[in-house]
Amino acid sequence: MTDTAPPALEALEALLDRERRALLDGALDDIGPIMEEKIALIDRLTESPPDNSDAIRPLHIKLRRNQELFDQTLAGIRNVAERLGALRQIRKSMDVYDAQGRRETISTEQDSRLERRA
Repeated sequence: MTDTAPPALEALEALLDRERRALLDGALDDIGPIMEEKIALIDRLTESPPDNSDAIRPLHIKLRRNQELFDQTLAGIRNVAERLGALRQIRKSMDVYDAQGRRETISTEQDSRLERRA
């Protein structure tokens, strides 16, 4: 940013860099507080916007870049959730095919209760 940029604009730019680092490092616990701070800074900018619209252009680029990282992170989390769901399903049952190509489900669910004997 330039020397004439409002403090909120500079703070938001630094925060977006911090957000990017947190996303790249997988520090998802840091994202919540960063989002709260980002909302507060955007509110401050809304109340007193910069005179020059070109001053916002770097922020727009960083916001778009971070949004792409968010999208990729969310896709990765969804992928992991789907894989874990598939693994849980495999533990419960498994589909196999016989010599004629007919599908058959084999239940592998076991009783997880403990039985105490005297």
